[in-house]
Amino acid sequence: MISAGIFRQYDIRGVVGDDLTLEAAEGIGRGYAALLVERGVRGAVAVGRDNRLSGGALRDALVKGLTDCGVDVVDIGVAPTPVLYWSLHHCGVVGGIQVTGSHNPPEFNGFKLCIGTASLHGDGILRLHTLIEGSVSAPIKGSVRTVTVLDDYVKDIAAKAGPITRRIKVVVDCGNGVGALTAPQVCKALGVDAEFLFADSDGTFPNHHPDPTVVENLQDLIAAVRRTGAEVGIGFDGDADRIGIVDGQGTIIWGDYLLLLYARDVLARTGTGQSIIFDVKCSQALPDGIRAAGGNPVMWKTGHSLIKEKMKELHAPIAGEMSGHMFFTEGFYGHDDAVYAAARLLRILGDTGKRVDELLADVPRFVSTPELRVDCPDDRKFTIVAAAQKYFAARRDVVDVDGARILFGDGWGLIRASNTQPILVMRFEAKSDERLAEIRAEVEGWLKTQGVGA
Repeated sequence: MISAGIFRQYDIRGVVGDDLTLEAAEGIGRGYAALLVERGVRGAVAVGRDNRLSGGALRDALVKGLTDCGVDVVDIGVAPTPVLYWSLHHCGVVGGIQVTGSHNPPEFNGFKLCIGTASLHGDGILRLHTLIEGSVSAPIKGSVRTVTVLDDYVKDIAAKAGPITRRIKVVVDCGNGVGALTAPQVCKALGVDAEFLFADSDGTFPNHHPDPTVVENLQDLIAAVRRTGAEVGIGFDGDADRIGIVDGQGTIIWGDYLLLLYARDVLARTGTGQSIIFDVKCSQALPDGIRAAGGNPVMWKTGHSLIKEKMKELHAPIAGEMSGHMFFTEGFYGHDDAVYAAARLLRILGDTGKRVDELLADVPRFVSTPELRVDCPDDRKFTIVAAAQKYFAARRDVVDVDGARILFGDGWGLIRASNTQPILVMRFEAKSDERLAEIRAEVEGWLKTQGVGA
């Protein structure tokens, strides 16, 4: 039996050796192969993995499931998740699977799956689960071919993002994740003056956990930027699909403000009237800034698969999430890639001749919290969010596109269920510290009545 709980909205994720076993990994390979057959898709599949210690065994089990069912595998080895996405455009494959725990705690691992160049999510992942039991071995096993892609990836990223028109001093924190395999090479190709922190790929993450949405994980980067006088500091998560930024003063620039920099750039270069997509956790300053730049702000659901699908629907040139996922179709392939996002930011800084704080000087600064995560069992979190939507909608305006974004007129609060962990995600924003505290107290007070400690 394979735990149904690991099959999530936009990927497969679980605790290794608990609900995510080697048997589950092999089953996922078999289910994916059966899904290809069901959809009439034939051809080789790319497989990559991040550097977590559990990744090798899970990869081997996954590949066994694929090849036993007759699927040929193109193995790209240890690489960032965006390199797996990149391989879908360059390696002659019909899909791909990345073994990755992303930003989750070390005991987690998982799988991000694609058919064609589109991410498998929602009903597609559930269908894969149902196909596992009936999957059958093929009379001829699939082959495994190893390819080296990192050098070609680096050249392509540098060519698409560059050239950088002036020398920029930057500090880059790879967090011992697999971004260490590509970020230094891209920075060298772009000709920037870069100092690197924790640029050894080490899946034990000995220095700090690679999650740039957590303030404590950015402290080394902040200190290095202040020590070196760098213009900007850049950090990556474990599989290098999310970016974190600090400006030259060491102030954290969250994903919503970073997205505004990209949006202003693309709207100025390629024309106004285009849709810019962002998730429900973003500051009100973002849609206001997008409108001021001539764009059409579209608030949407959190999740890389869901954002990419919405981009295709609206032909949006760019999208982003508070969590640091940045997606580009203008000049790129349409997926999230933190190393490319970093290079593109450096190009903007080079072209404008301005620092990050100067580019954002005219953007209102509301008082806000970072993402706040509250433990909540998987079997309760969606029920609680539904109850929050009902309770607060009777009292205030609520945006329910993804969770409950409760509008207070002079601020807002958010409760949504994580699709990857047993937690509720919250964020609050207001025009003053006092009002922020009041909004937060009201929302957290209601949560406590549901037995969830905030």
